[in-house]
Amino acid sequence: MKLTGAGSCSKRLEEARKKTGMSFKEIVDQTLRKGLERQQVSSRKLPRFVVKPRAMGKMAGLNYANIGELLEQLEGVDHR
Repeated sequence: MKLTGAGSCSKRLEEARKKTGMSFKEIVDQTLRKGLERQQVSSRKLPRFVVKPRAMGKMAGLNYANIGELLEQLEGVDHR
């Protein structure tokens, strides 16, 4: 089996081959199979993430009409 353009993947496959004693073809097949199975699992429909808003109220003494002024009050002059 010949892989072209594999670069670092080829090196990692060769290391796995030496470590396991399996043939290069077996390692490639096993790695592809695991990757494809993992891809199928990750493509399953996940429940929609929903943000639940909470009323936090307003802090007394702050002017919410001017965002720049509000940031300066809360974070200081160097808020940028």
